[in-house]
Amino acid sequence: MSKFGILGSGEVGQTLAAGLNAKGHEVKIASRQPSKLTDFTAKTGIASGTFADVARWAEHAVLAVKGTASIAAIGEAGPDNLRGKLVIDATNPISDDPPQDGVLHFFTEPNSSLLEQLQAKYPDVHFVKCFNSVGSDLMVDPKLSVQPTMFYCGNDAKAKTTVRTVLEQFGWDPADMGSAKSARAIEPLCLLWCIPGFRENTWNHAFKLVRG
Repeated sequence: MSKFGILGSGEVGQTLAAGLNAKGHEVKIASRQPSKLTDFTAKTGIASGTFADVARWAEHAVLAVKGTASIAAIGEAGPDNLRGKLVIDATNPISDDPPQDGVLHFFTEPNSSLLEQLQAKYPDVHFVKCFNSVGSDLMVDPKLSVQPTMFYCGNDAKAKTTVRTVLEQFGWDPADMGSAKSARAIEPLCLLWCIPGFRENTWNHAFKLVRG
């Protein structure tokens, strides 16, 4: 088992921290204000710290902040603290504009992605896009009618092998979509996933890749 540092203290960060901890990994979770996590630490036994402290301690990390804060969050964690490490990127490039007819707005262009921006800014970090196409309630041991598919991508094969293992532990059917450029297709799955939620208030669904 591995040492995972969670960068972000919101619902996604806390869900993935608790899930990794339940699967036997060592976990610490980071916040800009670690005192926010007092109750979470008391409930789970998962220690908290600053972004830099958690990134330095971890073997792998999970980036679970707002997309608009993602590049700054890696800077705060310290690129040297994450050099050569896997960082699971669970973020989406969602802008602050309200949805239109249930469709969120992205701040990226169609032929770009937030993952690619992160990888270009911090080339010594092994980013893998994952967990961005489903809500936090379904990220760990999803209870659905079939085993759902989680799409992921990144440039480093070893990092993606670790992500695949985590997905299998979490009850997902992993689907490797290739290099970081594939995030141009994976990130918009967030838009599609959210539409039934905004239009019909139904959030208990996920994607399934059907193979012939």
